[in-house]
Amino acid sequence: MSAQGSRAGRPRASSRETLAEAACELFLEQGYEATSVVDIAQRAGVSRSSFFNYFSSKSDVLWSGLDARIADASVALAALGTDADGPAVRAAVEPIVQGFAPDPLVLALRNAAAMGLEVELLRDTGLRHARIASAVAAAARSAGIDEIRADILGAALAAAVMSSLRVWAEQGAGRTSLEAQFDEALRSIHDLPWG
Repeated sequence: MSAQGSRAGRPRASSRETLAEAACELFLEQGYEATSVVDIAQRAGVSRSSFFNYFSSKSDVLWSGLDARIADASVALAALGTDADGPAVRAAVEPIVQGFAPDPLVLALRNAAAMGLEVELLRDTGLRHARIASAVAAAARSAGIDEIRADILGAALAAAVMSSLRVWAEQGAGRTSLEAQFDEALRSIHDLPWG
């Protein structure tokens, strides 16, 4: 019998989801700030140390899925090198929004006020925006685009990703696909006023 097969308790595959579900329930019931990692672990029926096997912090419960997608996109963007152009950059960024299923982040975006997450989401959204913008800008600079335009391209694409995700979550993930929301956001970049 494998070491994992002999472990008592929940199977590893379900513990992450169980912890995320417990966290979301508690955020709705008592608010984000009032919820501790110990509360989440107790609700999920696991130890505090088990929580940290899956998440680095309470905030990570919300962001870990998106963070993994951003990390993958950053690697893909860096790999473009001098071949970075509009279609290649879009192809590297699109997987962030493709097949995105409702998760704790989507629930948090939709219920930010009820969960007491407005400040947390604003701050942490900014961090994800900056990561995407930085990766896109670096790809643009590698392809010979000047600093200011590269930064603007990065900021625009990052805003398209993060705004699409927020609007999709707030409107209800079933109304349209996140991919369609992102396509609309990208089209709107070209139609912005004050250009």
